[in-house]
Amino acid sequence: MSPRTLTGWRKSSHSHFEENACVEIGTGPGVVGVRDTKQAVPQTLVYSAAAFAAFLDRLTGER
Repeated sequence: MSPRTLTGWRKSSHSHFEENACVEIGTGPGVVGVRDTKQAVPQTLVYSAAAFAAFLDRLTGER
């Protein structure tokens, strides 16, 4: 899936504008995109929704 088809981009609540640290996520059918908007041309990483959910579960300590 092309990152251009991802929609609903939203900024992480942990982003900090003053430190130039802004991470956004967007969604598409069955996928989640992650990009770092401080880059001149943001690169987007695309993960399956299941893989991204597992990543978040691991971060928050849920099993």
